[in-house]
Amino acid sequence: MNNTLKIIDDRVSLRWYDKKRISSEDMDKIIKATLSAPSAGNMMMYSIIHIKNSDTMKKLSESCDSQPFIKTASDILIFVADFNKWNRYYEITETYKGSGRRPGKAEMIKSFEDTMIASTNAVIAAESLGIGSCYIGDILEHYELHKELFNLPNYTIPIAMLTLGYYPEKFKKIKKKRFEREFMVFEERYKDLDEKDLKTMFSSKEEEFNSKKTNEGKSFIDEFYTRKTNADFMYELEESVDRWFKNWK
Repeated sequence: MNNTLKIIDDRVSLRWYDKKRISSEDMDKIIKATLSAPSAGNMMMYSIIHIKNSDTMKKLSESCDSQPFIKTASDILIFVADFNKWNRYYEITETYKGSGRRPGKAEMIKSFEDTMIASTNAVIAAESLGIGSCYIGDILEHYELHKELFNLPNYTIPIAMLTLGYYPEKFKKIKKKRFEREFMVFEERYKDLDEKDLKTMFSSKEEEFNSKKTNEGKSFIDEFYTRKTNADFMYELEESVDRWFKNWK
């Protein structure tokens, strides 16, 4: 396995960081790699907000589903799907004419794609430098707070957030078991899994859940549904996402 593939294969979500701050040299390398990511039409429909202020990190640790580890990161990168810059340039160059089409949902989805591709480059670049990361999707929550905190105009949506920090000394990486390839990769056409396939697909998660003594009397899927899909924070997230989408105009 070559070095790049090993870096990708070894990567884990890191929620415990060394106290050493990320050097400006390493951060420059991460940003450079991020800005080199593939982009639709080379439009680069995203922006990155670099957070180092401890007070801001504390606010984010509270607003992003109350996760204390967020404030212990060395740096935070917020990835914003952004068509504001293109829209404003269209306006100042008087490109819009008559009833010509204005940016809409298509640009929003393409911006999402650009933004997440760029964030993946950041993760891989960081990992190659011994810097761990954790994706925080909860940046989408609390629409009003995050919109004001980061001065986000129309045609912007904070799609993802990365907490970053060097791996602690003697940190032991524990890889989580993934779904098997046969349930994830299909040849030529999508395969709608039948009941037998789905039970096989989820069997490892069921077995892992049932092996924990603290879970006696519960089922994996009921606990997961309650903790994730039907959780209070998902109702908040749903409302915030609706507001972000309305902000895209």
